[in-house]
Amino acid sequence: MSLRDFVFDYPAIDNHAHPILKEEYRQSLAFEGVISEGRPDSIKDAIHSLPGYRAARQLAELYELDPETEWEEIKSHRDALQYDQLCKINMQRSGIQCLLLDDGLRGTQDMANDLSWHGRFTNNSVYRLVRVEVVAEVRVSYPQNYWHGVDGVTGGIFEAFNSAFRTTLQDLARDPVVVGFKSVVAYRTGLNVNLNSDDISSIKRGILDTVYSWKEEAGGSSVFRLEHKAVNDFVVRTVLSIAAEFNKPVQFHTGLGDPDIILTLSSPIHMQPIIEAFPNVTFVLLHGSYPHSRDAGYLASAYKNVYVDFGEVAPILSRHGQCSVVEQLLEITPFNKIMWSTDGHWWPESFYLAAIQSREVLYEVLSAFVKRGDISERQAISLTKKFLFENAKKVYNLDLEPVWGK
Repeated sequence: MSLRDFVFDYPAIDNHAHPILKEEYRQSLAFEGVISEGRPDSIKDAIHSLPGYRAARQLAELYELDPETEWEEIKSHRDALQYDQLCKINMQRSGIQCLLLDDGLRGTQDMANDLSWHGRFTNNSVYRLVRVEVVAEVRVSYPQNYWHGVDGVTGGIFEAFNSAFRTTLQDLARDPVVVGFKSVVAYRTGLNVNLNSDDISSIKRGILDTVYSWKEEAGGSSVFRLEHKAVNDFVVRTVLSIAAEFNKPVQFHTGLGDPDIILTLSSPIHMQPIIEAFPNVTFVLLHGSYPHSRDAGYLASAYKNVYVDFGEVAPILSRHGQCSVVEQLLEITPFNKIMWSTDGHWWPESFYLAAIQSREVLYEVLSAFVKRGDISERQAISLTKKFLFENAKKVYNLDLEPVWGK
């Protein structure tokens, strides 16, 4: 089999994604979100970009429309399809055999299908990634379960939170469906996590402020975020200790994301101290850390416990941008440290576009290496196996073998 055929046909483990919307919510969110992480008032501008033009052409081809079909016409066509048919077309053409889903996007959980629903596309090969900040927020959001009798002034609030949070994480780690944890501390207070675990007074104040804020502002019903640095850093340190205990990898959002991310603190280079402090924890740096891809590649080359993922860059970046990310990672990253994902979410097209574009980029980059004589075609095929399947199988301890045609 040629390298091209192999890259486009080999089954893949999607090591980081999110659930697809339920049918009744299929039009609740702007479809332009498949190609942009922008704010609601700017997201529609994404169709006037290289990623937007490329996505339109590929979706027109997928739905057997004229290649010059405009974005609004594509939306009308997809809206007219039966939802099961729409999902089936996209997911089957993606070549995804296994899904690892982070189902912790706050505020929209009720709009999305549960994990088991997605099994129809993967022969029930679906696993869960636990977003740890949401677990911590839930511990605060339902204070009646454990705040009763706790005095935030004289003490006890830290002990109550710590006990509830740790117990929840340990129970989740024992769940065979849970294959890893996920942190979005880059969105909250940045990746420069403080290793000082002795400043309990700051954590207590942060938890107390959070509880009072929830009671006063949310009234017990609204979604809120943990945004106190001492508490967020404590959450990260805690999950890393649990992950080491149960041998679970921890994914970190790094690089590009929604506009509320602290971009200056989203480079994984800020994580060097915690990577060194937790040598028995497997760190997975998501999204190619764009635009900090070389930082991610360096860390993966320097530390045995660091892996990188090149998800989300497709379809958010142009083809050239995607190739650049993969090439920068490959400048130094060991081949057994690289994994792939879609970061697919809400719309089945987000999975298809990420998959087809990633395969195009892999073929373009690897075939160029072969042409230059850096690697052989046989080695390029071996690398494809590693990037799309074998490395994720090992990192997440999955009992899977590649099944062609999924």
